[in-house]
Amino acid sequence: MKEENLVYILDGKIYINLTNMCTNNCIFCLRHQKDDVVGTNMWLETEKITANDVIEQLKPHLDKLSKGVTFCGYGEPTMKTEILKEVAQWIKENYPTTYIKVNTNGHGNAINKKDILPELKGLVDEFSISLNAQDEKLYKELSQPKIDNAYEEMKKFAKEASSLGFKTTLSVVSKYKDYDVNIEQCENIAKDLGANFRNREYIPNGY
Repeated sequence: MKEENLVYILDGKIYINLTNMCTNNCIFCLRHQKDDVVGTNMWLETEKITANDVIEQLKPHLDKLSKGVTFCGYGEPTMKTEILKEVAQWIKENYPTTYIKVNTNGHGNAINKKDILPELKGLVDEFSISLNAQDEKLYKELSQPKIDNAYEEMKKFAKEASSLGFKTTLSVVSKYKDYDVNIEQCENIAKDLGANFRNREYIPNGY
């Protein structure tokens, strides 16, 4: 069996590809356009990975830890919350100044059927959460969620993350085809939830 690509480097920074499973199927997601990120194939042949598998792939890149580590791949990192926690804990115990960020759809509590945010305190420094739209109707069109109340679950997650002291940013992808993402309304939603806001204009190759 080939070694899964669990760790990849983009712009000199470390990214971790924990899973290909996701509760969204966003129509603008890079995974619908290409199999790789900067030459690293992101599709996993198995979901049966361990924290140690990830850590072993991190070890050749320890010189890049000062630039931080981001959990972001072709899936939703909180589908593998226990592994995420173990890897983050190993990093923080051995390299405590490393900044850890999780790019997420904000469904972590719904996925795990419990509040995972208190468990991630001290392990994760920042969440970047996909807001994607100013209302549930457009969110469903763009994100194609597979769980009930996905839009509200995402906003609740963002509000709690912010209230617990995580750096929290809500993001949208604008200028994708003719979808009318209202930037001002999305920015106001982020503000109301206590989060920062980021507008990412759509880039065909994703980065």
